[in-house]
Amino acid sequence: MVATKASIDGGNKVQGSTELMVASNARRVGRIRINDPEEKVTARFAAGTLARIKSALGPKEPQSELLRIAVERELERRGK
Repeated sequence: MVATKASIDGGNKVQGSTELMVASNARRVGRIRINDPEEKVTARFAAGTLARIKSALGPKEPQSELLRIAVERELERRGK
């Protein structure tokens, strides 16, 4: 949704103005990037594996976090 001047001008309606408003102190919002986009991977699992993964997740725990932890543990186990 694009904010209009009317919606941020103290409630006073400014007819026909849909000028895009940009903050003067541009800062990044959202989640912190934890990896390089070049490090992205797609994996295929045997039937039922994703259901097992989802059943092992804690409340509000992202599936990706469980996968990252599992991979790190396996790499450490293999001495890599």
